[in-house]
Amino acid sequence: MTSHQHQEAPWRVRVDDAEGTVRGAGVLLGERYVLTCAHVVEKAGAGPRGPLDHVRVCSTECDPPWTAEARLVPGTWAYTSGTFSRGDVALLELDAPPGCDIRARLWKAPISGGAVRVYGFPRVEPRGVWADAELAGSAGPERGQLKKLDAIGPWIVPGYSGAGVMAKNGEFAGSVVGIAVADHIAGDARAAWMMPAEKILSYLPMLEQFTDGASTIVIPENGNGTGVDAGGPLAGPLRLALTRQLRRLLTDDAWAGTVVVSTGRASGVGSSWLARLARTSDPGGPSRAGSGAHGDTDLAHGSIDAAYDARGSTTREVCRYLTQRFGLPDGDGPEAVEELVHALLRRKPPACLIVDGVDRAQDPGALVAQLCAPLARRAQLRGLRVVLGFDGVPPAELPYDVWLDPAPLPPAAPDGAPAAAAVEEAVADLSRSEGEALAAYRTVATRFLAPPRLPRARAPRLAVRLAVAGSPRGDAGELAAVAEHARDARTPLRTYVEEVRRMEAERQDLDARLELHRVYAARNVGAEDLELGELYAHAARALKQVPVDLAAAGRRVPRYVAAVNTRIAAGRTPSDAVGEE
Repeated sequence: MTSHQHQEAPWRVRVDDAEGTVRGAGVLLGERYVLTCAHVVEKAGAGPRGPLDHVRVCSTECDPPWTAEARLVPGTWAYTSGTFSRGDVALLELDAPPGCDIRARLWKAPISGGAVRVYGFPRVEPRGVWADAELAGSAGPERGQLKKLDAIGPWIVPGYSGAGVMAKNGEFAGSVVGIAVADHIAGDARAAWMMPAEKILSYLPMLEQFTDGASTIVIPENGNGTGVDAGGPLAGPLRLALTRQLRRLLTDDAWAGTVVVSTGRASGVGSSWLARLARTSDPGGPSRAGSGAHGDTDLAHGSIDAAYDARGSTTREVCRYLTQRFGLPDGDGPEAVEELVHALLRRKPPACLIVDGVDRAQDPGALVAQLCAPLARRAQLRGLRVVLGFDGVPPAELPYDVWLDPAPLPPAAPDGAPAAAAVEEAVADLSRSEGEALAAYRTVATRFLAPPRLPRARAPRLAVRLAVAGSPRGDAGELAAVAEHARDARTPLRTYVEEVRRMEAERQDLDARLELHRVYAARNVGAEDLELGELYAHAARALKQVPVDLAAAGRRVPRYVAAVNTRIAAGRTPSDAVGEE
């Protein structure tokens, strides 16, 4: 059964109380199971402590329609009454199989974005109506947020709870990726919440048989198992600082690119801190986001789209996981890897993914050359966030934007033992300069120009070393080295910003001159001048195609300007002649 069959399949059902009053919706699974919200069953009076032992399940999709009694499956009630922060899922079993023979399947899919549809049963339309929405990322420890798209269209209100959230388009089109659990209306602001498939499975693991797709996090809890993680994944200032810096990058809306993380034996840091950070975003994991001992070391649930430990795996196995996770066509050979890279670089919204243990894969050279390097090279341009974990030192040919290298900096001679506060300010100044350079890159360069490569960000690594060197057992020599590196790193950033601004100013000037003289040529020379038309076409091609060829445009625009001025100066309309600027 294809995902497009799901879209027209009669798996959408209504859940009523024994009197026939609509209480919510449900998803038909298997021969006789109905997935819905626990609070829907409770409102129907059939919860664990309710007065009734059954609800009525109705289908308006089958021909003919059917109605059957259903009862709560023992052990499937997950709900804390009066709160929308935990649970709210239940499984019903029909007393008899329905007449329709097509069922839904759940799909483990990223919740970071994409258009969806929800079919519910509001009071004004008991036969059901679609509401369109957009996935908008995490909305708490267990929820994904649904954002209203159509200001005048139907919206999720009472009667939609328990309804299947179906992907409207893209790779998961027609697949049920979760269920609606609550609505929110505050004036003109309308939102709703869904429980993604992976979180549903954490409460109802028996539904795995009705579920497709790959899990968000496929990284072992114990990292690389080398024994270097004694004391916990965040023991000591180094691991804590690494975690905080990586989290800061992954939660900064203005940042995108590739982070290389050295996690393994060479540094003695271990990788369990990276595994722990990834797992705080697991939609199917414990609801611990924001509740740990360090609130700035957790990610929002669902903020990582895919995370995989490549240790012992082949490139083919890593790619198979990614194709399953993102609902892409699977294949073999280098061409299939190229298609996967192409799809990931163009995914909307851009993906956030982790590949750990890259250098411990069965074929690390192929994994880097075919998958990691092509993604890393274009990640910043395309808005992706890619984390690549290495036990040792990453290969020199791998492009990246940030390297969280835990190794100490060579100590510098401290000049009067610099204060940690002064060094911290130097690192903060560098971070601001990196932000300014990134803003210049994003607002101008990526749209029109081919600027020099943005200098690699060094502030995150220096912040890590500052946390270690500034600790009670820190090294004053390294503290001085951090300050020195922070000051030196600002020079190439200033040069980059100046160069990008210069390139943009030159582009704007050439564009204005070309347009001005095109108007003068049209007014004073006429369209019959074929040579002038050809000169204009060459200049426009260099200036209008992306990326702009400034060198060619700098030659061709003045040539066209000179030709226009020559035609006008020849006496056709001397009063309108203009001088070349």
